[in-house]
Amino acid sequence: MIEIALTVNKDEVYEEVAQTTSYTGAKMDDEHAYDRIFTTDEDQTMLERFWNECKNTVCNSLKKVLDSEAETNNVYKLTLNLSSSFDSTLTESMQRSLFSFFVMSITAKWYTFTNKAEATGYATEAATYMEDILRKAFFKKKPVRPTYN
Repeated sequence: MIEIALTVNKDEVYEEVAQTTSYTGAKMDDEHAYDRIFTTDEDQTMLERFWNECKNTVCNSLKKVLDSEAETNNVYKLTLNLSSSFDSTLTESMQRSLFSFFVMSITAKWYTFTNKAEATGYATEAATYMEDILRKAFFKKKPVRPTYN
Protein backbone atom coordinates (compact mmCIF):
# COMPACT_ATOMS: atom_id res chain seq x y z
CA MET A 1 0.00 0.00 0.00
CA ILE A 2 1.01 3.57 -0.69
CA GLU A 3 -0.09 6.34 1.64
CA ILE A 4 -0.74 9.78 0.16
CA ALA A 5 -1.97 12.98 1.79
CA LEU A 6 -4.21 15.56 0.16
CA THR A 7 -4.92 18.93 1.74
CA VAL A 8 -7.39 21.73 1.14
CA ASN A 9 -7.02 25.18 2.67
CA LYS A 10 -10.45 26.51 3.68
CA ASP A 11 -9.40 30.16 3.41
CA GLU A 12 -8.17 29.61 -0.16
CA VAL A 13 -11.41 27.83 -1.08
CA TYR A 14 -13.52 30.65 0.40
CA GLU A 15 -11.41 33.21 -1.49
CA GLU A 16 -11.96 31.38 -4.76
CA VAL A 17 -15.70 31.08 -4.06
CA ALA A 18 -15.80 34.83 -3.35
CA GLN A 19 -13.99 35.56 -6.63
CA THR A 20 -16.31 33.27 -8.59
CA THR A 21 -19.50 34.70 -7.10
CA SER A 22 -18.20 38.25 -7.46
CA TYR A 23 -17.37 37.75 -11.11
CA THR A 24 -20.73 36.09 -11.82
CA GLY A 25 -22.66 38.84 -10.06
CA ALA A 26 -20.75 41.59 -11.86
CA LYS A 27 -21.34 40.04 -15.30
CA MET A 28 -25.13 39.71 -14.98
CA ASP A 29 -27.55 42.22 -16.52
CA ASP A 30 -29.49 42.50 -13.25
CA GLU A 31 -28.26 45.56 -11.30
CA HIS A 32 -28.97 43.81 -7.97
CA ALA A 33 -27.27 40.54 -8.95
CA TYR A 34 -23.86 41.45 -7.55
CA ASP A 35 -25.20 42.18 -4.05
CA ARG A 36 -27.38 39.06 -4.17
CA ILE A 37 -24.77 36.61 -5.50
CA PHE A 38 -21.41 37.75 -4.08
CA THR A 39 -20.46 35.94 -0.85
CA THR A 40 -19.51 38.21 2.03
CA ASP A 41 -18.26 37.74 5.58
CA GLU A 42 -21.87 37.79 6.78
CA ASP A 43 -22.44 34.58 4.80
CA GLN A 44 -19.75 32.70 6.73
CA THR A 45 -22.16 30.53 8.74
CA MET A 46 -23.82 29.22 5.59
CA LEU A 47 -20.48 28.70 3.85
CA GLU A 48 -19.21 26.79 6.87
CA ARG A 49 -22.18 24.42 6.57
CA PHE A 50 -21.41 23.91 2.88
CA TRP A 51 -17.72 23.29 3.70
CA ASN A 52 -18.70 20.56 6.16
CA GLU A 53 -21.10 19.01 3.64
CA CYS A 54 -18.22 18.87 1.15
CA LYS A 55 -16.02 17.11 3.71
CA ASN A 56 -18.79 14.56 4.26
CA THR A 57 -19.11 13.96 0.51
CA VAL A 58 -15.35 13.50 0.15
CA CYS A 59 -15.25 11.01 3.04
CA ASN A 60 -18.18 9.05 1.65
CA SER A 61 -16.74 8.98 -1.85
CA LEU A 62 -13.26 7.93 -0.73
CA LYS A 63 -14.24 5.65 2.17
CA LYS A 64 -12.73 2.56 0.51
CA VAL A 65 -9.27 4.14 0.63
CA LEU A 66 -9.62 6.72 3.42
CA ASP A 67 -7.19 6.19 6.29
CA SER A 68 -7.82 9.44 8.18
CA GLU A 69 -9.19 12.95 7.87
CA ALA A 70 -8.74 15.98 10.05
CA GLU A 71 -9.06 19.75 9.93
CA THR A 72 -6.44 21.81 11.71
CA ASN A 73 -6.00 25.58 11.41
CA ASN A 74 -8.42 25.71 8.46
CA VAL A 75 -6.51 23.03 6.55
CA TYR A 76 -8.42 19.85 5.80
CA LYS A 77 -6.13 16.84 5.40
CA LEU A 78 -7.03 13.44 3.98
CA THR A 79 -4.75 10.46 4.18
CA LEU A 80 -5.44 7.76 1.62
CA ASN A 81 -4.13 4.20 1.49
CA LEU A 82 -3.85 3.30 -2.18
CA SER A 83 -2.65 0.28 -4.10
CA SER A 84 1.11 -0.21 -4.25
CA SER A 85 0.72 0.13 -8.03
CA PHE A 86 -0.79 3.62 -7.67
CA ASP A 87 0.89 6.11 -10.00
CA SER A 88 2.19 8.73 -7.55
CA THR A 89 2.62 11.24 -10.38
CA LEU A 90 -1.19 11.65 -10.17
CA THR A 91 -1.06 13.03 -6.62
CA GLU A 92 -0.70 16.70 -7.60
CA SER A 93 -3.56 16.43 -10.07
CA MET A 94 -5.74 14.81 -7.39
CA GLN A 95 -4.82 17.69 -5.08
CA ARG A 96 -5.96 20.26 -7.67
CA SER A 97 -9.18 18.35 -8.36
CA LEU A 98 -9.96 18.20 -4.64
CA PHE A 99 -9.57 21.98 -4.37
CA SER A 100 -11.79 22.48 -7.42
CA PHE A 101 -14.37 20.07 -6.01
CA PHE A 102 -14.67 22.18 -2.85
CA VAL A 103 -14.92 25.44 -4.80
CA MET A 104 -17.48 24.15 -7.30
CA SER A 105 -19.56 22.32 -4.72
CA ILE A 106 -19.73 25.26 -2.30
CA THR A 107 -20.52 27.63 -5.18
CA ALA A 108 -23.27 25.27 -6.41
CA LYS A 109 -24.81 25.11 -2.93
CA TRP A 110 -24.61 28.90 -2.64
CA TYR A 111 -26.18 29.38 -6.07
CA THR A 112 -29.11 27.19 -5.00
CA PHE A 113 -30.17 30.24 -2.96
CA THR A 114 -28.80 33.12 -5.01
CA ASN A 115 -28.43 32.11 -8.67
CA LYS A 116 -30.55 29.03 -9.39
CA ALA A 117 -29.90 29.17 -13.15
CA GLU A 118 -26.22 28.30 -12.69
CA ALA A 119 -26.43 26.02 -9.63
CA THR A 120 -26.84 22.78 -11.58
CA GLY A 121 -23.85 23.47 -13.82
CA TYR A 122 -21.58 24.03 -10.84
CA ALA A 123 -22.91 20.91 -9.09
CA THR A 124 -22.19 18.88 -12.22
CA GLU A 125 -18.65 20.28 -12.36
CA ALA A 126 -18.12 19.41 -8.68
CA ALA A 127 -19.27 15.83 -9.32
CA THR A 128 -16.87 15.62 -12.29
CA TYR A 129 -13.95 16.64 -10.07
CA MET A 130 -14.89 14.01 -7.48
CA GLU A 131 -15.08 11.34 -10.20
CA ASP A 132 -11.65 12.48 -11.42
CA ILE A 133 -10.18 11.97 -7.93
CA LEU A 134 -11.73 8.51 -7.69
CA ARG A 135 -10.51 7.43 -11.14
CA LYS A 136 -6.98 8.51 -10.26
CA ALA A 137 -7.07 6.91 -6.80
CA PHE A 138 -7.99 3.54 -8.27
CA PHE A 139 -5.78 3.78 -11.37
CA LYS A 140 -2.97 1.27 -11.40
CA LYS A 141 0.14 1.75 -13.47
CA LYS A 142 1.33 -1.18 -15.48
CA PRO A 143 4.02 -3.25 -13.85
CA VAL A 144 7.48 -2.74 -15.23
CA ARG A 145 9.24 -5.90 -16.24
CA PRO A 146 12.66 -6.04 -14.64
CA THR A 147 15.61 -6.00 -16.95
CA TYR A 148 18.72 -7.99 -16.24
CA ASN A 149 22.10 -7.16 -17.65
